[in-house]
Amino acid sequence: MAREVKIGSRWIGDGHPTYIVGEIGINHNGDLEIAKQLIDAAKEAGLDAVKFQKRTPELCVPEHQRNQMRETPWGYVTYLDYRYKVEFGEEQYAEIDRYCRQVGIDWFASSWDVPSLEFIDRFNPSTHKIPSALLTDHELLRAYRATGKPLIVSTGMSTLDQIREAMEILGSDNLILCHTTSSYPCPPEELNLRMIDTLKDMYPCPVGYSGHEVGLVPSAVAVALGACLVERHITLDRAMWGSDQSASVEPQGIAHLVKYIRVTELSLGDGVKKVYDSEQSSLSKLRRFSQ
Repeated sequence: MAREVKIGSRWIGDGHPTYIVGEIGINHNGDLEIAKQLIDAAKEAGLDAVKFQKRTPELCVPEHQRNQMRETPWGYVTYLDYRYKVEFGEEQYAEIDRYCRQVGIDWFASSWDVPSLEFIDRFNPSTHKIPSALLTDHELLRAYRATGKPLIVSTGMSTLDQIREAMEILGSDNLILCHTTSSYPCPPEELNLRMIDTLKDMYPCPVGYSGHEVGLVPSAVAVALGACLVERHITLDRAMWGSDQSASVEPQGIAHLVKYIRVTELSLGDGVKKVYDSEQSSLSKLRRFSQ
């Protein structure tokens, strides 16, 4: 049985082009115009989708963190206030939905609580993403599955037992499981890309890769190892304020990422040995003995 899932008009999985996602997350810093510029950069580079993050701050911020003070572009504010500053509401997401349709790129979000999931689902995205941090929130996992949408699931910060428990709730149907390491940025020795094979051996669903490394090579290697989806954080400038910016890819890098992935796909071939027409000239010049 083929490992494939349909997201919008695209089939993702074995035998299909890699689905490449640019995670905007909260790299827009609460500015809709920055979000639009990132959508434009993603489309121009050839990405298939952009992803946002949606939270209800009073549900997601632990009590002990709420009143911690933080230097931000909005001044010296509490962590809870900062979280509100970077959240988009109904008006902004309606414009994001309209703009992505106009530009011609998919969009979806990772929702960090049930009200946020219900909010995003009202826009009828083609998929939902379960972030690594929420893999052990079984109530939220059940709410995700109840949407009936295809799901993308990240597995950072998780043991194999925790992944197994989540998959028992979610099932393998209509789901893409993504290997990731939740370090920002992640050092190469902790990327552990061979986990892509491990997850493919464990579950019959398509397996992808969500990367937080500096550089582009590991993301192309992930495709060579069988990842059907690649997600990378994107930014206009890695020097911008924000916790995810340093592990993000700038516009020029996004275009290079797409190129490297597409070249990797072409280079993999079909595994059947053959003598190509392009080799005939070399064959006639260089081979001394023929059989």
